[in-house]
Amino acid sequence: MRVTLDVTPLIGPRTGVGRYVAALVRELGRASAAAGDDVAGIAFTIRGRRQLPAALPAGTRAVGPPAPARVTNRVWGRVDWPPVGLLTGPTDVFHATNFVLPPPGRAAGVVTVHDLSFLRSPSTVTPAARAYRHLVPLSIRRAAMVLTPSAAVADELRETYALPADRIQVTPLGVDPEWYEATPPDPELRRRLGLPERYFVFVGNLEPRKNLPLLLDAYRDVLAVRPDAPGLLLVGPPGWGPALDLSGLPPGRVVFSGYREDHEVQALVAGASALVYPTGYEGFGLPPLEALACGVPVVASDLPVIREVVGTDPRCATLLPAGDVDALAAALVARSDASAEGPGPAATRQARARLFTWTATATITRAAYARAVSR
Repeated sequence: MRVTLDVTPLIGPRTGVGRYVAALVRELGRASAAAGDDVAGIAFTIRGRRQLPAALPAGTRAVGPPAPARVTNRVWGRVDWPPVGLLTGPTDVFHATNFVLPPPGRAAGVVTVHDLSFLRSPSTVTPAARAYRHLVPLSIRRAAMVLTPSAAVADELRETYALPADRIQVTPLGVDPEWYEATPPDPELRRRLGLPERYFVFVGNLEPRKNLPLLLDAYRDVLAVRPDAPGLLLVGPPGWGPALDLSGLPPGRVVFSGYREDHEVQALVAGASALVYPTGYEGFGLPPLEALACGVPVVASDLPVIREVVGTDPRCATLLPAGDVDALAAALVARSDASAEGPGPAATRQARARLFTWTATATITRAAYARAVSR
């Protein structure tokens, strides 16, 4: 097959979708020789277009002229022209990796819908994401196959858009091998970030959907009863929404690391007492899975998708009612008081994480391409 993917999320700092696209393209490229596929990527950007060849792994070609995403989305949101093949060249499959599928023309269209936050919690997303209320159903109509990262999102799609089950494919995300070998941060990184000896960690965009004000409220309650509790480290780029209120928290107890490269994030998670993930809505939940790969326990909201990822073994995760500040505080106090663990719980967590691989993601995705072409 000739396969072209929208790889725009590879340009610039990579958050969740960018890491998904990077891993998927890498694994498809590795498998392309054996499968006889031709894999190409196009980025809908002007300023970042020069970065595209370097962002693509071996075995994947860069195609297409510079094209601004805002303009193309505006046009393709109104009319089914021009077909994307005029930009990419001939292709059997066009995979829109980030919610929005252009008119596929003669190609079989595939779109990944990562979540329905634009419907479930519209006040917590950006104006660009709110436009998905129109663009996602349009993309679903254009698509031969719709991919989701979890069965929970697939269920939502079927319910919301009356989408037949045979047009949906769940493609769970994976874990990079480096997470299993991650070690706690070295003294230099600790010094640069001002890390305490013990800390809880959150990883993700600092955005309203992640329930960080709730986490800070719970942490205030923790410090009221355990002044020597681990610190709180927030890892991720600034998002949007109101600034976080740190009033009442002692200086230095909450540390913001900003965006960090993958190897530093791995070290920061590996050194944590627990990863805390109080999100109110999620399409998958990659940070909890990566924490398990480090052998680190998780404290997270009890959402269907989180159970799908981390399982129900209490050695892996403590799952709490979403939005319950008292339950979150109690769980953090319990983790603060936890005694040193032997190797058993960490091995159990890593065994859970090993159920999710990027190779499997790519294999299932390629099978969905074949189904799309045959429709």
